[in-house]
Amino acid sequence: MSWLPLTFGFPAILWGLLALPVIWWLLRLTPPKPQTEVFPPLRILARVLRKEETPHQSPWWLTLLRLLMAALIVLALADPIWNPRERLPTGGTALALVVDNGWASAPGWDQRVATAARLISDANATGSPVVLAFTAERPNAEIGPFDAAAAMEVLNVAQPRPVPVDRQAVYARVAAALEQLPGASVAVLADGLAAPGDEAAFAQLLGRDPANVLWAVPDRLDMVGLTATENAAAGFTLSAIRAPSDIAPRQVTAGAFDDRGRRIADALISFGAGQTSGTGEMTVPFELRNDFASVAIDGERQAASVRVLDESSRRRRVGLLSQAEADQAQPLLSPLYYITRALQPFADLVEPTSQDLAEAIPQILEQNPAMIVMADVGTIPDAAREQLVKWVQDGGTLVRFAGSRLAAAGNDEELLPVRLRLGERSLGGALSWTEPQPVSDFPANGPFADLAPPAEVTVTRQVLAEPTSDIVERTWANLADGTPLVTGATRGQGTVVLFHVTPEATWSNLPISGSFVEMLRRIVQLSRNQGAATTGADGQPASLPPYRMIAADGQLVPPSPDARPLAAGSTVVNLENPPGLYGTEEGVVAHNLLPADAAFAPLVRPTVTAPVTEVRYAFDESRDLKGPLVAAALALMVLDTLAVFWMGGLFSRRSRMLRRGSGAAAALFLAAGLVLVPDISRAQDMKPGDDTAMAAISTTRLAYVITGDSSIDAISRAGLTGLSRFLIEKTALEPGDPAGVDIATDELAFYPLIYWPVDANSAMPSQEAIARIDAYMQAGGTVLFDTRDQYATGIDAGSASPATQRLRDILSNLNVPPLEPVPEDHVLTKSFFILPEFPGRFNGSPLWVEASLEAQNLDNRPVRTGDGVTPIMITANDFAGAWAVDAQGNPMLPTVPADPMQRVYALRSGVNIMMYMLTGNYKSDQVHVPVLLERLGQ
Repeated sequence: MSWLPLTFGFPAILWGLLALPVIWWLLRLTPPKPQTEVFPPLRILARVLRKEETPHQSPWWLTLLRLLMAALIVLALADPIWNPRERLPTGGTALALVVDNGWASAPGWDQRVATAARLISDANATGSPVVLAFTAERPNAEIGPFDAAAAMEVLNVAQPRPVPVDRQAVYARVAAALEQLPGASVAVLADGLAAPGDEAAFAQLLGRDPANVLWAVPDRLDMVGLTATENAAAGFTLSAIRAPSDIAPRQVTAGAFDDRGRRIADALISFGAGQTSGTGEMTVPFELRNDFASVAIDGERQAASVRVLDESSRRRRVGLLSQAEADQAQPLLSPLYYITRALQPFADLVEPTSQDLAEAIPQILEQNPAMIVMADVGTIPDAAREQLVKWVQDGGTLVRFAGSRLAAAGNDEELLPVRLRLGERSLGGALSWTEPQPVSDFPANGPFADLAPPAEVTVTRQVLAEPTSDIVERTWANLADGTPLVTGATRGQGTVVLFHVTPEATWSNLPISGSFVEMLRRIVQLSRNQGAATTGADGQPASLPPYRMIAADGQLVPPSPDARPLAAGSTVVNLENPPGLYGTEEGVVAHNLLPADAAFAPLVRPTVTAPVTEVRYAFDESRDLKGPLVAAALALMVLDTLAVFWMGGLFSRRSRMLRRGSGAAAALFLAAGLVLVPDISRAQDMKPGDDTAMAAISTTRLAYVITGDSSIDAISRAGLTGLSRFLIEKTALEPGDPAGVDIATDELAFYPLIYWPVDANSAMPSQEAIARIDAYMQAGGTVLFDTRDQYATGIDAGSASPATQRLRDILSNLNVPPLEPVPEDHVLTKSFFILPEFPGRFNGSPLWVEASLEAQNLDNRPVRTGDGVTPIMITANDFAGAWAVDAQGNPMLPTVPADPMQRVYALRSGVNIMMYMLTGNYKSDQVHVPVLLERLGQ
């Protein structure tokens, strides 16, 4: 039964509303109980002239109140539902529910889950089993059949994956399961994008005559994906695609982020009317473009809108040197002409203003180039040579081309990869017995191994390398007669490369071939430290471990347990190799979701003979009104009770009944009054500052000493805020906001732990303040001193940092007990987490606590026995710096060294300290429980 957006589960109960007139008649004829008065003779005499009045029927407002209460109860029993949803046709022997959970389903995943939950609920109403499968899961994932409860559990733990869907494999498994369930209903909850093999997949799934088909796709495909990025000469260009159904003109904004997640550039990508591809450009300086670590489209919460970048996306600066002056009349004969044309599309080229090598080389080195190309440079001046050698040793790549000057200059072992023979070798001349030599296959151990040898290239002159035992390992390209054409060798952290021909087309036609451009590009890529990420120790391609992954919502997250190493050169995106960065901190390779030629095609609904019902992705907006109606009826019942009490004179006699103690209802109202009505007299008696004290003792709060330095105090507050959030997440403790205290004036007894960052530049506390700290420690509080200087020799060392010296000055005025580094069997190491050490932002200082002089550790127990809590703790590891988070919960300061787990251990150290402070030796007793139970024979 449905009335507009309201329906009733049991509409027959609504006939009870016909009883309301009868109830009204009965209520009107039943007056309320007359008011009772204790016999007072004088009061009767005072009212003797008044006319006695006794109501003969209930007041109209009380009757209306009771009728409304009765109507609400009848409506509640009829099981009303507001905005009811239509039950979907999930009949048949079973329900086969296939859900796309690839990257395209991430933006509307909650709606897909809600829609699938409705289908499972409807199947439960008919008692049908459910086959539930997801198209972006492993092939061995369990698909049922399930009962409704088990299917809901599987649905609730499912998540979108940042990979394409595999409908063909999953639909085949579902079709095999339906062979045992003929006549089942099939529900397809798709993401709306076509995938390879869709036609065969749907033919297999829907080819067994299902009872009916439920088809659900998004209302519109409005996702935008990034397909390519290029660090061009003028700027950083982006390429994006959208679905063909999105035909209106559109503009989206993309942002570039560095490796710390900071936004450093923006670009506007425009799509014209009916266009499915668009481009944008970030015109930012060269140095800033090289800091790009990822690019993401604003407002898109899916993996295709994010593109991670590696070293290959970073544009490098290349210096060019030549001793020959350019001939403006014949530019093709310039030594640098072909090199410039080959490198300009993917590198920023710089040239010196002077032809003198003594001035030119320092000028080039001042530009911090990644690679330097020398075209037929002979003898290098000593001063410039030393700088050039140091640059190569520090990681630079030096590429040299042969020529008459180099052939006559002699050998330079530090700036040449091989020893050279003096002079030149002529091939195919009038006085030569040899013919011009072509290029043979590139050696497998060089960077050109996967390039095809240029068949059109021949060499007529070259400089020869002396044959040595390692000449084969240093050869990157050979001529057909086996003589080296290109050689290379490492020098320290850098690389030296030699082309044994000139850079212009005089000794060979290599500079005018397409292979010349690709060979220079490969060498530029080597200058970007690609070898550390893509090759193993033996020089062969290596599998790269997962480093940072792109989640389904486009966030960069740590790799999941399912991620596997990426084979060198692999471009396949699947569950084992999701999109993201692969490698280590020394070098990574970007593995992105969309290839450069990707396109979004809408999914076409297959043609089937079974009835098809289209379903919209939506949340269940139906609301059960039974609970609110019952609550409203109860509220009216309370009002009716109060009205009857008032009409019976109960409230007029409340004070007398309270004195005599004979009114239970009055006592109940009095108790409610005590709770709800504020105590005015006590509020007036509160002194200034008592509200701060009440707030401090109402919840556990961490405190820090205000040093007067705004930067130190801000880090202390942010650090204790981060520790408080971690405590709330990991423990049952829910501390309040941290409090900054002035040890000279504020009350310290409210706080179990006070964090004191020791600063040598802050003023020395007064003797009165030191005495307050001493009294606080004697009364059971603990002060955690942090010098933040990572002293490694201990607080008793002869030499000390300024902060440590200031700490000694403070401690000299306190009653400090004997101290010791936390022993390995101290309760602090096991109060919550098992911790062998207590790092902060640094990890080199021990945590000093009161020495357990009388504690014992008999029978090799997990912790030593001892009472009390240390009143003082000292560290230099900068706990607050490791705990500090900003408003979004991101870490504010890096750890030293930059190890993500060090911050986790620092937070766990804070948890152990708080558990130890709040529980004392109770945690020690808890650790000994297994030993005690063993002794009791349990």
